[in-house]
Amino acid sequence: MDAHSVNHGPDAQDGRTNEIQIVPSRNSVSKATTDSPVDTPAAAPPVSGGKPIVEGRPPLDYSSPRALVRSFCRRFLSLWTKRFILSLVAGQVVSLCITCTNVTTTELNMRGFKIPTTQTFFLYFTLLCVYTPYTIYQYGFRGWGKMLIRDGWKYVILAACDVEGNFLVVKAYQYTTLLSCMLLDAWAIPVCIFFSWIFMRPHYHWTQLLGVLISVGGLGLLVASDHITSKDYHAVNMVKGDMFMIAGSTLYGFTNAYEEFFVRQSPLYEVVGQMGLWGTIINGIQAAGLEHREIREAPWTGAVIGLLLGYTAAMLTLYTVAPLLYRLASSAYFNLALLSSDFFGLLFGLFLFHYSPYWLYFPSFAVVLSGLVVYFWHSRPEDQGKVDIQRPSYVRPARRAAALEGGLEAGWVGESVPSKE
Repeated sequence: MDAHSVNHGPDAQDGRTNEIQIVPSRNSVSKATTDSPVDTPAAAPPVSGGKPIVEGRPPLDYSSPRALVRSFCRRFLSLWTKRFILSLVAGQVVSLCITCTNVTTTELNMRGFKIPTTQTFFLYFTLLCVYTPYTIYQYGFRGWGKMLIRDGWKYVILAACDVEGNFLVVKAYQYTTLLSCMLLDAWAIPVCIFFSWIFMRPHYHWTQLLGVLISVGGLGLLVASDHITSKDYHAVNMVKGDMFMIAGSTLYGFTNAYEEFFVRQSPLYEVVGQMGLWGTIINGIQAAGLEHREIREAPWTGAVIGLLLGYTAAMLTLYTVAPLLYRLASSAYFNLALLSSDFFGLLFGLFLFHYSPYWLYFPSFAVVLSGLVVYFWHSRPEDQGKVDIQRPSYVRPARRAAALEGGLEAGWVGESVPSKE
């Protein structure tokens, strides 16, 4: 997930036309649609010509220059819905979290703590401790055990790809140049778009692809700025490092799309809790095998422990907000939002490392944000996929969970969750 760290949802209507497509829920047979004794039929969407009418953006009027300007303003104002603003804010929150992880990792390396697999172990263990007990509270031990047996293998794949993506990207920074890592890290965006199409079959409008290109163009300005100011280092083995970076970015893109597929259909605490459980096991085994000597020799000082706590807190926030952003917008939008993290890195560098900012940093940030706006110029966040949060049908409903679950999970995506009572 955490594409720079070294690190790196939405209700939709059931009927879709043109760029919008129906996305079936995962294992609809194995998921309980509601535990209410009486099902309330959903209101049918308006229909024209045998096809549902889906509300879209105000059209542009090309009849005259004045009409075009007015229609352009109406289109622009239509972007700023509550859901879009939340998506934009959540994207900058995760971008800021990634910057915090980069800063703390840099400080840890400066203090001689260079065991990245062990460093991320604390993240997965924290996710396990926070979300797994709540999942057991909701499902009961028997229901949680059934979930492990029936669906656990899916989460093993998710956690393994996330752990190995982090590992490969950390290794890439040790071999290739910083500029090469920044450029190749953007490979996660097309990979995420591709796997999102494989899992959920969204229809992308050309303006969304334009938004991607604009945001990547902002990244290009950042890379140019770093190249001009010689903020780079010598590559130990550039080919090897670049291959590590491409492999890690591919796993990041796959993990983001795969997790979005889950969180659109399952409770957040189930998905993140399972990632924490299996991530702890996989990461722990890998750390014990690869870093057992470094763990004994590492400087476990008070400053190092404090930095580890800060790193883990930032990553915990990231792994909590990211699934909500998947529901609000999409995993592809999440990856685009991460491109602005280098600007936040500049702000940290000004105060902590006394960097001298180059003027290209500021327009690059504006270009990245412009790409995020253009991404939803035609399509709405609600049109990115269907959100149908359901518990497994084999889990006995928890009577005290409906109100809390509905408030925390449905509130972020603007739709109600069926009562579990």
